[in-house]
Amino acid sequence: MDSFQDFKINKQLNYAIEDLGFTVPTEIQKETFSPIMAGKDVVGIAQTGTGKTFAYMLPLINGLKFSKQTDPRILVLVPTRELVIQVVDEIEKFGKYSSIRVVGVYGGVNINQHKELVMQGADIVVATPGRLYDLILSRALKPKSINKLVIDEVDVMLDLGFRFQLTNIFEIIPEQRQNIMFSATMTEDVEVFINDFFRNPTTISVAVSGTPLDNIKQYSYDVPNFYTKANLLSSLLKDKETYRKTLIFVSNKKSADRLFNELTEVFGSAVAVIHSNKTQNYRIRSIEDFDEGTTRILVTTDIMARGLDLDTISHVINVDTPRFPENYMHRIGRSGRAEADGTSLLFSTETEQSYKEAIENLMDLKIEKLELPEGLEISKKLTPEEQPHVVEPDNPHKSFKEIRGESFHEKSEKNSKTNQGGSYKRTIKQKYKKAKTKGDKTFNKLNKRKGKKPF
Repeated sequence: MDSFQDFKINKQLNYAIEDLGFTVPTEIQKETFSPIMAGKDVVGIAQTGTGKTFAYMLPLINGLKFSKQTDPRILVLVPTRELVIQVVDEIEKFGKYSSIRVVGVYGGVNINQHKELVMQGADIVVATPGRLYDLILSRALKPKSINKLVIDEVDVMLDLGFRFQLTNIFEIIPEQRQNIMFSATMTEDVEVFINDFFRNPTTISVAVSGTPLDNIKQYSYDVPNFYTKANLLSSLLKDKETYRKTLIFVSNKKSADRLFNELTEVFGSAVAVIHSNKTQNYRIRSIEDFDEGTTRILVTTDIMARGLDLDTISHVINVDTPRFPENYMHRIGRSGRAEADGTSLLFSTETEQSYKEAIENLMDLKIEKLELPEGLEISKKLTPEEQPHVVEPDNPHKSFKEIRGESFHEKSEKNSKTNQGGSYKRTIKQKYKKAKTKGDKTFNKLNKRKGKKPF
């Protein structure tokens, strides 16, 4: 399939594609068209910007027959309000010459408005998980006719903490349906999600369109541990002219807060942090301050690797080395935008070297290694994740060795005794032994002659 003319699509959709000026399909569009049209569960892994929305909507719209029913037949779930608006706009363009009805619903808007919209009828509903669940519970949206479910940007959705809402939605919508999922990266969370909810899906992975941008210079440092990384980062960021606008990526929310606290001690209000545990208002304010230059250092997780269009970022620093090389590509892509020059730094510990090699193999490029600055403090302090796990031979269930502080003391002899019951009970029990059987008259008579009370 070298052109859209090779796709078996209806005339109305062909006219819309011509109006949009599309002639040659992208790789992900070529690979996913046939299995989606065949009704198979599909998992598509492709870089952001490769036409993923068109990849799943083209076959779905092509197979969508005219209907006057009110209840939707196709459900598209996306993580953010912005994506809802974007996907609805794309679908309306594709359905320009057909009678497709599409509705977008999301949080932050009076739910009564969305109730009215969905009750008027729709073929396709594009929604964020929370708002969709509320509409279903209020009975404004009836999911009984949904036979095709699309989850777009699922890695972002899981990072934002939507797994609980997604699970609830899956329990409500019909089990007999086609599942389609698109993600830019294949993380552990995504793999678990696929195994839990998909039935033998066809997985289509389109390699990152390869080579990194020529206008992004890439360097790396080998660093022993997290707190030495923080020391190196502080040392570099003191050069305000060079590191004028720096985006820093870490692997998780705990590391983000930990690094933010370390940097705040040195740079104060020049540092901000964003991750999914922060409120929406806090995140918006942090992005605005960073964009306007009020803060020049922003610490974040992969939630910011996509969908954020910030210009003039001078440096992207990976404090950790991503386990999935595609994440590295998304991260460094925040720099060097609009053909501007950018710089990327990668910090790697000994345990992260294999991840670094995977990144280099993906790009077919060796990242230039720099020596640590002279006088850099090599920290001996370790994070809980970096501390060694000591397994005792006789107690394999105890993973950490007991650490006794200065206040620890052995129990006194008095407090070391175990509770054996009252002394009177123990004395009586020793004096009067239980009969072999309750009906053993001979045994009881002998005890009676000896002055012992039978039991």
